[in-house]
Amino acid sequence: MSVLDQFKLTGKKALVTGGNRGLGKAFAVALAQAGAQVAIAGRDAERNASAVREAADEGLTLVPITADITDDTDVERMTQEALDALGGLDILVNNAGTCFHNESWNVTDSEWSQVFDLNVRALWKCSIAAGRHMVAAGGGSIVNIGSISGLIVNRPQWQPAYNASKAAVHQLTKSLAAEWAGSGIRVNAVAPGYVKTEMAPVDRPDLRRYWIEDAPQQRYAMPEEIAPTVVFLASDAASFMTGSVLVIDGGYTVW
Repeated sequence: MSVLDQFKLTGKKALVTGGNRGLGKAFAVALAQAGAQVAIAGRDAERNASAVREAADEGLTLVPITADITDDTDVERMTQEALDALGGLDILVNNAGTCFHNESWNVTDSEWSQVFDLNVRALWKCSIAAGRHMVAAGGGSIVNIGSISGLIVNRPQWQPAYNASKAAVHQLTKSLAAEWAGSGIRVNAVAPGYVKTEMAPVDRPDLRRYWIEDAPQQRYAMPEEIAPTVVFLASDAASFMTGSVLVIDGGYTVW
């Protein structure tokens, strides 16, 4: 097998949570471009359908699944629908997430719960549901989307719940990687820096001063710049990698 062939995902089956916009959509498209059959899951059926149409315009096929992964029943249904539609499941990308900017004194119980329910608990439940199948199938690859927020404290905004949740994602990645290695399941994470999406107002002057100008490259990333690393971690090119957290931040965490 040539070097480039190791990056191909031909014949692989992938599921991307939160795959209907932003980073998730870029991940789904990249996986499909690499040859995988891809299902996307999201709460909004219309957004799912829009993502499918946009992919079709590029000659790619995405399978939409409407699901709320904070609901355990939906997680099981989503996983089964992906298995049925794709004929298996080799790759899971745990992308769905949420964030609130708020000082610790003002963080509500609801905000805290929403962040941890989606960013950590749902990721855990999706990993377990997909992991059970991967064990039976002889292996697979799980890619969790962490953040530089799990490594540093962002500024100028305060987001304690999000920061703590992404640190938990990184450690859960390592825990599952250690436990599941013997079953042929690799578990890795990507920790992006500031990326231009609906969730990240990178062009706001008050945020740009810290988010962009403090980074050595002095720019934000586009989702398509993060996606190739997800493809790499899902592919045989990363066959000897598990428990790793790959930082992609334009050098932000160097300083």
